[in-house]
Amino acid sequence: MFAEGVVSAFRTIKVSDPRFECGGLRHVTVKSEALKQRADLSLFLPDGQESQESLPLVILLHGVYSSHWGWAFNAGAHQTAARLIESGEMPPLVLAMPSDGLWGDGSGYVPHGGKDFERWIVEEVPCATEEAGAPVSESSPWFLAGLSMGGFGTLRLGAKFGARFQAISAHSSITRLEELAAFVEEPLPSPDLLEGNGSALEAILSHRRDLPPMRFDCGLDDPLLEANRELHAALEEEGIEHVYEEFPGGHEWPYWEEHLADTLRFFAAHLP
Repeated sequence: MFAEGVVSAFRTIKVSDPRFECGGLRHVTVKSEALKQRADLSLFLPDGQESQESLPLVILLHGVYSSHWGWAFNAGAHQTAARLIESGEMPPLVLAMPSDGLWGDGSGYVPHGGKDFERWIVEEVPCATEEAGAPVSESSPWFLAGLSMGGFGTLRLGAKFGARFQAISAHSSITRLEELAAFVEEPLPSPDLLEGNGSALEAILSHRRDLPPMRFDCGLDDPLLEANRELHAALEEEGIEHVYEEFPGGHEWPYWEEHLADTLRFFAAHLP
């Protein structure tokens, strides 16, 4: 897998055999230093792009109860990407769909319990994607998107590490970590461990000078609708440029399946 003399960033990395891959999907397991355990991600590699080196990379974050396979096998993310590429609505790109680290019902993508869930996403996932043979490199444009808990991760990490991302897009987002309590069984980490990490708005305002282009949306029947409206209003009041949209639908996979296309088109419009 590696050129002679190239050293892996991971103690171990296992990649699915191309003979058994289907629909452009590839599955990867690495020993994550950030998480102190093995971690999984699924990749979508566009057809016929093997000779490329720096395709755009879109990282998709899932919500509670899910894992690396959620975006592909609950929402057909790879099929949506392939369709938009084939129609010419966007250029070829790679999707990286990692697990959140598999802490409890959901890690929140926030460092706690001795595990650096945000480093896993921002540093290790792109590295694992490249090592697994995807046509990406350090020169690739990076994008970040997610749903529900992954929407919170997108808004917070996309703001905190804004210089790394060309654009970010979130669906049906948890906007404050305390909202996660309605979904998970485990007690949330103590406030002192989460200082500065508990609010999407706080992260955005703290890093407003380096924000990438940003959009987010929510369904009209989603229990998180009011929280998303409040975030939109607060950003407008602060003069933070963003796109906010509402569509019919609830907090459910059919909604995210449909509106992932809006995210990918938004990203295509912000390619360098």
